Amino acid sequence: MRLHRSWLGLTILMLPTLIVATDITALLLALPALSADLGASAVEQLWISDSYGLTVAALVITMGTLGDRIGRRRLLLIGAAAFAGLSLAAAFATGPLMLIVIRALLGVAGATLTPSTLALITTMFGEHDPRRGRAIATWATCQFTGGALGPVLAGLLLQHFWWGSIFLIAVPPMLLLLLTGPFLLPEHRAPQPGRLDPASVALSLTAVLLLIFALKQASAGGQVALPAAAFAVGAAVGFAFVRRQHRLPTPLLDLRLLHSRTFTAVLVALVGAGIAMAGTGLLVTQYLQGVRGLSPVTAALLFAPMGLGVAAGTMTAPALARRVPPVTAIAGGLAVSALGSLLMLTGALPLILTGITVLALGTGPLFALGTGLVMNAVPPSRAGSAAAMSETGNYFGGSLGFALLGVLATVVYRSRMNDTSDSLAGALATSRHLPTAQAATLLADARHAFTGSLQVTALVAALILAALALLVHTTRTREPAVTQIPG
Repeated sequence: MRLHRSWLGLTILMLPTLIVATDITALLLALPALSADLGASAVEQLWISDSYGLTVAALVITMGTLGDRIGRRRLLLIGAAAFAGLSLAAAFATGPLMLIVIRALLGVAGATLTPSTLALITTMFGEHDPRRGRAIATWATCQFTGGALGPVLAGLLLQHFWWGSIFLIAVPPMLLLLLTGPFLLPEHRAPQPGRLDPASVALSLTAVLLLIFALKQASAGGQVALPAAAFAVGAAVGFAFVRRQHRLPTPLLDLRLLHSRTFTAVLVALVGAGIAMAGTGLLVTQYLQGVRGLSPVTAALLFAPMGLGVAAGTMTAPALARRVPPVTAIAGGLAVSALGSLLMLTGALPLILTGITVLALGTGPLFALGTGLVMNAVPPSRAGSAAAMSETGNYFGGSLGFALLGVLATVVYRSRMNDTSDSLAGALATSRHLPTAQAATLLADARHAFTGSLQVTALVAALILAALALLVHTTRTREPAVTQIPG
């Protein structure tokens, strides 16, 4: 009976995991339609798309530690109720400012869900439970597949419904969680949680917001002073946060976890793999629409194998770990991902789609087994904090990928266009107002330049993934096991 209840509880926990991941990426395809309907300016569009991810990344550390203190199930249910209500409000927003505020509040609610789900899994499946690896792999599959399949789902919905439908799909799963969670999920909190330090919360929130804001502003190009200043101030605030955590007896973020080389290597790998996946994914989706001229729905369907690759990689990781040590499986998977990135250097559509799928497949052991290594490094009382560190690495990796590799792709594109065009989208728009012959020449040059930027980005992603494989493999020879940090 207990076995049956644990798997039912895991099924329920998959709902918020999938929805939070999907909500980050599904809006990308709906942005043109809702912007036209609401009359959103370019700046307002940027904040509509970014406000959710920014607040999730900024608050996931605080929420993970808060769950350790007030109870993970309680925090999860509070977040689910807020997420359902705010999703309903977002679907019927009447103006850009209203939607920006609702999206930011959705990020606050989303930040309570992801670390709570992962921490509850470690409670339901104990440290010595052989089913824990499969449970974490299932959780990882939902999270990363949800992010990859978000645009696919959005494309299908937008073909039949208005843009608000992408928000409404979150309501039924959250209501189901609220109805069944009190019966299927256990409550767990730290036995001696201590006080929540408001200064640490403020410092972490400020540092993360400023750093991600700086990266996103840098990726937009143009002025340098604002992103540079934001990055400098954010780094200084982050340094102050780290110093404060070392002094507190019960810190918001337990930095003692970083004393384990394997733990630290896994976190670095999560960030690096997020950079590679987000950067190449961004370029491939633009390539499919801008270079190949495919509709959003067709492009989304062709991009779906990336999500399927993540799903296959994470679900098969526990079986792989029974044959080789987890760290070896992670390093081998990252090497496979590097080879997938190299396939995209050909510029041929079938190999690009194969490459993005192989890249995603190889990251599966990292997301499934690496997350397990992170969670196994802490006692149950600190599971929320460890989950928050893992999730922060994921969100930072995605933001860095969009920013850093996006900037790199833009620089390559502009150089190949001799600074006559800032972007492929700009070239497409300009071509509509030119004579046929000039438009054809401009489009041919722009598409060739963008394909070149995709190839350079894929090469950089391959180098990142290969370096991560080497890093993780090196930690295996120095530290074969993760030592649990005392509570």
